[in-house]
Amino acid sequence: MYKTLVQDLVNQNQSLAVVGLGYVGLPLAVAFSEKGLPVVGFDVSKEKIKHYKAGHDVTQEVGNDRLRQTNIHFTDDTMALKKCKVFIVTVPTPVHKDNTPDLSLIEKAATLVGQHLSAGSIVVFESTVYPGVTEKICMPLIEHASNLKGGKDFKIGYSPERINPGDTQHRLETITKVTAGMDKESGDAIGDLYGLIIEAGIHRAPTIMVAEAAKVIENAQRDINIAFMNELSLIFDRLGVDTLDVLEAARTKWNFLPFMPGLVGGHCIGVDPYYLAHAAKEVGHHAQVILSGRHINDAMGKHVAEKIIKKLAQKGAPIKGSKVGIMGLTFKENCPDLRNSKVVDIIHELEDYGVDVLVTDPLASPEEAKAEYGISLHTANQLQNLDALVLAVPHEAYTQKPASSFKGFYKKTDAAPILFDLKGMLKGHEHLFDYWRL
Repeated sequence: MYKTLVQDLVNQNQSLAVVGLGYVGLPLAVAFSEKGLPVVGFDVSKEKIKHYKAGHDVTQEVGNDRLRQTNIHFTDDTMALKKCKVFIVTVPTPVHKDNTPDLSLIEKAATLVGQHLSAGSIVVFESTVYPGVTEKICMPLIEHASNLKGGKDFKIGYSPERINPGDTQHRLETITKVTAGMDKESGDAIGDLYGLIIEAGIHRAPTIMVAEAAKVIENAQRDINIAFMNELSLIFDRLGVDTLDVLEAARTKWNFLPFMPGLVGGHCIGVDPYYLAHAAKEVGHHAQVILSGRHINDAMGKHVAEKIIKKLAQKGAPIKGSKVGIMGLTFKENCPDLRNSKVVDIIHELEDYGVDVLVTDPLASPEEAKAEYGISLHTANQLQNLDALVLAVPHEAYTQKPASSFKGFYKKTDAAPILFDLKGMLKGHEHLFDYWRL
């Protein structure tokens, strides 16, 4: 039954559903559709479905032209899932305020799929989870909602997403895909399914738990490495040594890892380590290194804000009522994703001091910024008479500007304007400003 399921999809005798159409789900749905598979793209957001039907890619991961050429059936109608035989779940898995895993969306998705599941189906989860969630939490929910038995009436699998928002080089098709099934039959079918769209090749993990674990350690490793760089930045700042200069010197050694300090946000690196730490706690181990890295990275926004306050005070500017411009709000460059943006920490900390903060971002949605963080976005032209400017996110729209152009945002003064260039975007032009970087 499952051996022929992929061929049935190719022959358009069965349909595939992608449940959750964000930065992960939309590229996946488009890729399968472009291979001729009948695809149902499901999302609970009516607004998102409306945009996709109109050919507007709100994620900017696929592009409007490519989106308009697909034959995906975009819908928020759950009944459309009834005709599908393969389900790929790509809903977000954030954390609660106490940094414990929030599985509510994936649990709802598992129940929804179960309500529309028929015998002989395969359900694949791509959402980031800690080891054991797919088989111990999601499968029972599907069984309960469907009155079918996992392993007998339907199969499950896991294939961790590796989407890097805003990255045009490392795309879905060009990144090796890890896949796993609950047994050999499902593992073979899931590997073959993804093999239709992945050019870089398939790594077939031996178990679902191995695939789940591989995902969380990928981002935990990156998080720890960035935390080390951030701690170096804190140390070198006190020593009066330029961190970027130190790293450039250290990179001349062949095996030095080229990580950089920075704000660590987004839906993966700033979240996944907490999932791994939770799994560790469940088996009686306190994840010291992982949580120490998280502590350092989560504190960087406050550190930057305090440096800004000190610099304003040193220049004799009144703290309360001073105007600070923030350029960039998304969690990374050239990407409209605002989830878990740590620039927000800088903004709120400055506001606590009574600073008038003006925020601009050419890619972020003003409606989302307001709804998610209570932040009103300004146009770049509205950043005027500033006491200080923060280049928080190096979008191409900023990196392509001449360094001297940023001087036009400040109050007229004989003193060098205060510039906080968090990622060293204007390296080589430090002399134009009273300059600081991580």
